[in-house]
Amino acid sequence: MNRLKRFILLESFPGDSASPRWPAVAGNLTLSFLILVSLFYVAFSQVTYQWAWGSVARYWYKFVYGWGVTVGISFLALAASLVVGLAFALAQRSRILILRYFSKMYVEVVRGTPLLVQILIFFYVVAESLQVRNRYVVGVLILAFFSAAYICEIIRGGIESVGRSQIDSARAVGLTRTQTYRYVIFPQAIRQILPSLTGQWVSLIKDSSLLSIISIREFTLNAQEVNAFTYSAFESYLPLAVGYLLLTLPISMWTRRLERKYRFET
Repeated sequence: MNRLKRFILLESFPGDSASPRWPAVAGNLTLSFLILVSLFYVAFSQVTYQWAWGSVARYWYKFVYGWGVTVGISFLALAASLVVGLAFALAQRSRILILRYFSKMYVEVVRGTPLLVQILIFFYVVAESLQVRNRYVVGVLILAFFSAAYICEIIRGGIESVGRSQIDSARAVGLTRTQTYRYVIFPQAIRQILPSLTGQWVSLIKDSSLLSIISIREFTLNAQEVNAFTYSAFESYLPLAVGYLLLTLPISMWTRRLERKYRFET
């Protein structure tokens, strides 16, 4: 009975430093996976459908190429969005009013309009007027500036979660504004914003699928082409889901590891 209890229940409250033993972790993960697979198996078994994996397998190179393009675009956009988001978050706390209000306006406009519309305007109007013809460069910039608006608010919220007394104490011991951000604000803010940043980065990777409307040959567009060639919808889109999971799961696992590393009692 005690062994079963240790297998099912945590020995401490969730979030405590104590972790469940590895047999319990492995067993419960396996059980969860089997339950999920069983649910999908029961659901698909009720559908009358003739699977045709052979016709789709001939176009495996399209999935590989599209996945590679998505990886490149997504990670370049991730890095750029973090830099742009941080810049706009600091601009919102600037004493220069034009920077503060321009940043606020940018955030509200981007968050209040659909990404699909932004892609069309940015590609066919802004990029065309600036003579930027490389659609892949434009795609990275679109995703970066779209995601940066959300990252800006995430970072701003993390910065403002640091108590005013700590900032006053940093100034009292002679730290400059830059040193206060580096040694007092950012170490605490990063710990707070990691879960939200993870969710935004995962959303950015999935949002890259909308770049297919400007003929960027990423993962989703190639899957759509395979579907058009073979008329095999499930066989074309199930690899799409698996491919995105291969991108998003490592990011989630990495940030969870960082959360545990930088967790401390307050």
